[in-house]
Amino acid sequence: MAQNNGTLPLTWTPLADSLDLVAPPTAEAVRAGAVPNARVAPVEDHLADTAAFCEAYGVDETTTANCVIVKGRGGGQDIRAAVLVLASDRADVNRAVKKHLGASRLSFARTEDTEELTGMTSGGVTPVGLPAGWPVLIDPAVAALDEVLIGGGVRTAKILAPGRELAELPGAEVVAVAL
Repeated sequence: MAQNNGTLPLTWTPLADSLDLVAPPTAEAVRAGAVPNARVAPVEDHLADTAAFCEAYGVDETTTANCVIVKGRGGGQDIRAAVLVLASDRADVNRAVKKHLGASRLSFARTEDTEELTGMTSGGVTPVGLPAGWPVLIDPAVAALDEVLIGGGVRTAKILAPGRELAELPGAEVVAVAL
């Protein structure tokens, strides 16, 4: 992870020892063995959005990933999926993600839908603990990082996990999905 040159410190603890900091579905996934080497740090809610977080905590966007939820239709079925790209990139939802998922229509899920479907808070959604059966499309740049910062399922926590462990999550596929 990039050096913390911000004004606020990050205090990391093993995620498995601090499950009270993350969303319940995330804690459940960790109890089941997900991201065993991950750590977690509390962050201030008003600084959870990527740009504010990186500035306040002195973290480089190229070591941080954003998880977005997409929904749509394809093959006569509803599609729900997560897309994980570096914060310095944008997800190519209209081409790469749509094509990979075989969707005829695809868009970012509304905040209310995201929170209801995932049990997580918008602005803190994480690929750890998403509903069973959801594809989790992880850009290769994320999977290649030794450590990548992601949400904790809530706006008040960040997880630091090896990219390879994210690529091992249920439903995870490493796919070029960044613009």
